[in-house]
Amino acid sequence: MRRPFLLAPLLVLLPAACTAAPGPGADDPAGAKTPAGDRRRPRPGADWQWRLSGRLDTSVDVPVHDIDGFGHSKGTVAKLHRDGRKAIRCLSTGAWEDFRPDADDFPASVIGRGNGWEGERRLDIRRTDVLEPLMARRLDMCREKGFDAVEPDDMDGYRDRTGFPLTADDQLRCNRLLARLAHERGMAVGLKNDLDQIPEPVDDFDFAADEQCAPYDECAEPTPFVEADKAVFHVEYELTTDRFCADSRRLELSSLLKKYEPDAWRRAC
Repeated sequence: MRRPFLLAPLLVLLPAACTAAPGPGADDPAGAKTPAGDRRRPRPGADWQWRLSGRLDTSVDVPVHDIDGFGHSKGTVAKLHRDGRKAIRCLSTGAWEDFRPDADDFPASVIGRGNGWEGERRLDIRRTDVLEPLMARRLDMCREKGFDAVEPDDMDGYRDRTGFPLTADDQLRCNRLLARLAHERGMAVGLKNDLDQIPEPVDDFDFAADEQCAPYDECAEPTPFVEADKAVFHVEYELTTDRFCADSRRLELSSLLKKYEPDAWRRAC
């Protein structure tokens, strides 16, 4: 694992099918209607806020908010919608977290090595017979709270030491399953960090999200998403904005500088 993986929040921004309020029109960078139906995808250049810790601060006037889904209520999402914002929920789908309310529902047989974060361990994503119903329940919760989209996290375990012999094909199969489950619930869904498999998943996902592509000279990898008129939400933690923003603007990424545990502070390109 070359870059840190944060607790998966759900991006507060995409699909309108889960909300009572109408979504933005195609001229709004926060979301364009997709041919698949009512889902809406964020377009390249959409401004956003990513906050996974602390109380939600809606004073940041951006159209997309990415927040932790377990830690926020239906009322919080409704307030974002009243303010004309979209809500994305970040949700871990490739790692078990001992602090989640459904942690005891995961059998020990699918829980592997730690992923570098306290209380988190990799999942055996090959076991879709076990994981599909568990993830479906989490996505049901997202829909019930009114989230517009989800950002599944830990989507590239096959590149890490997980305790399981995972392959790239296993990962692609699992990622596509998660995309289908989100779409069936009317929500948009993003591809998180799995740059090596692009462009294969581009048609399955509505946007992409990446942490720390700049230090590895990888920020051009999600270009097929931009070419498909789909946003790429990008976060850096250690570089100053003068070291990545020029490239981000050229590549049409939606880039932020954040702290490792994202609170309200942000610096956008």
